Amino acid sequence: MWRRSTTHKEISNRTKMSRKIGVIGAGSWGTALALLLAGKGEQVSLWGHRPDHVGLLLRERENKRYLPGFCFPPGLSPTADIKDAVDRAAVVCMVVPSHGYREVFSQVVPHASEHVIFVSATKGIENNSLLTMTQVMEQCVAEAVVQISPALAVLSGPSFAREVADGVPTAITVGSNDKKAAQELQNIFSTEYFRVYTSRDVIGLEISAALKNIIAIAAGICDGLEFGSNARAALITRGLAEMTRLGKVLGAEQQTFFGLSGLGDLVLTCTGALSRNRHVGMELGRGKTLESILDSMSMVAEGVKTTRSVYDLVRKLKVDMPILEQVYLILYQDKDCRTAVRDLLNRDLKAEQ
Repeated sequence: MWRRSTTHKEISNRTKMSRKIGVIGAGSWGTALALLLAGKGEQVSLWGHRPDHVGLLLRERENKRYLPGFCFPPGLSPTADIKDAVDRAAVVCMVVPSHGYREVFSQVVPHASEHVIFVSATKGIENNSLLTMTQVMEQCVAEAVVQISPALAVLSGPSFAREVADGVPTAITVGSNDKKAAQELQNIFSTEYFRVYTSRDVIGLEISAALKNIIAIAAGICDGLEFGSNARAALITRGLAEMTRLGKVLGAEQQTFFGLSGLGDLVLTCTGALSRNRHVGMELGRGKTLESILDSMSMVAEGVKTTRSVYDLVRKLKVDMPILEQVYLILYQDKDCRTAVRDLLNRDLKAEQ
């Protein structure tokens, strides 16, 4: 199995003056990104919202709860003080669940540097506002008392946290309307095993990243029902069509949905054993209740809450998304999984598009 080795380039990077990077969210993905950046020699502050958990991170120098088995490099500093994490940081990476994103980011903004780069690594859509995470950031910056001029970006693509922490080859995309900021983030995050592409299609990256979690729940349901490979392949393909359909209505570029954040992340999340959203679907297909599934999980499956957001959004925009609709009915109206699959297959016949 591939294992990352330290390169001469990385060693030389550590001799240079490192910048401070704040990673907000000490779950598995936030920890993986913090490990990656600190491994390059950056000074990383990893913020967690629970002081007791942060205390364990400080003592054990490892996130045994969410990402066990990876020791913290010297440059990784856990903290429960959001000002300490953000103050004088050149980049602030938001890695908190979508349902708490606005509240946490509102606390981040007052302590941020004037020309900070805010990058979202959260794959979801806010329930009440139906906004993506960069749109939430735009609102919070506009409403803030402090006057700052940040660049906003999004990090997206097929990337299980454990594999990134383990140095497995990975490719993702960073998107921003600010070309210079995107290129700077590309350089900051890239390593010999973590390849970063750039894009200006921010909305496309965010919509594809959020919707793939919903399709993964559907794929998991089919796996839980033991429907086999045919059903999973059909769901991935038709799910991609639904993602693209909504994205085009929102002004996204179609090509984005056939890239890393779209097709790439969709395939990973629908088939990978580490996928939380697929796990939720599999347990639903096996007859468990949503409440019992979520109670048994220590980490968030973003697709559950995002299903409600996207369902409300597509009704508002009048976009045809039958897989999404059936997942919503299963999650929020207790529809039987087998009945939902039957209803999907027995819709009016039509041409593929």
